[in-house]
Amino acid sequence: MERIVLAADLGGTNLRMAAVNTNGEILYRSKVRTPSSGSRSDVIAAILTAARECMTKVEGDFAFAAFGAAVPAIVNSKEGIILRSPNLPELNGMEFSKVFSEALELPVILENDANSATVGENWLGAAVNIQNFIMVTLGTGVGGGIMVNGELLRGPDGTAGEVGHIAVEPDGHPCGCGSNGCLEQYASATAISRTASELIPVFPESSLHSDLDITPLDVYNAGLNGDALSIEVFRRVGRYLGIALGGLINVLNPEAIVIGGGAAAGWDLFIESLEREISYRAFQQPAERVRLRRSVLGDDAGLIGVARLASEAVIGQSRISQVRG
Repeated sequence: MERIVLAADLGGTNLRMAAVNTNGEILYRSKVRTPSSGSRSDVIAAILTAARECMTKVEGDFAFAAFGAAVPAIVNSKEGIILRSPNLPELNGMEFSKVFSEALELPVILENDANSATVGENWLGAAVNIQNFIMVTLGTGVGGGIMVNGELLRGPDGTAGEVGHIAVEPDGHPCGCGSNGCLEQYASATAISRTASELIPVFPESSLHSDLDITPLDVYNAGLNGDALSIEVFRRVGRYLGIALGGLINVLNPEAIVIGGGAAAGWDLFIESLEREISYRAFQQPAERVRLRRSVLGDDAGLIGVARLASEAVIGQSRISQVRG
């Protein structure tokens, strides 16, 4: 009987669940909205419902060996505790691994979502065989992961890689982390909608005037059609990303930067502005060296990455394929 893992990617907007084998193949997947009630019990219930559905769908020739969960939070991965989650504050302080190991009767591996995506892209995505790179995820918030010499950089407190909480406007919009002007407030999907709404008075001819509730997809589609407001929104996204990443290039001298998450769909609308800002702010040689890459795994990066971590921890690294079959 083949041993596989259950993998979850909990986002501020969506919860993804999958059964994943040791080759990184997704055998079954589901996707539901993350509960927005602000209730911890509602989030727990949603995860358990999705997990049990997934386990039921692939029962038979497979045995689940572990549950890996990627969450948008600062975590103590060793103890399985969510320390702080700016976008899901109801989970702050939760003994995540204990709750779900008891409910699902499986070992639980807890990891930050962007760290998980970093592992996924390094295993089967845009950063295969790259030992030193930065991962940036543009979703409801902005996450980040850093790979140094082939290992995740976590730091003694588990907070390394929090790219989204680099201040790019010191007196800017308040952030859920308690600071102001974080990159997350200017380059996330949430920020795209907010910036578009703020700019409507400046662009009276924009097609977005007809939208009562502007979504990131609305802004993206309008941008593809040449809407000046939308183009300005994504220019700002690229500029703020460039400010943050230019500084990180100077500090870390990475081989590559991989950009993923739902808002990375706007790549063609923000990449020119991003490259220009990096060229302006980073030292010439590392700026010319770094390769900017769009995620290959897309929304699956976190699932595949945390599945890899869970498989390594429970099944054993020797059983895991190193390259896509």
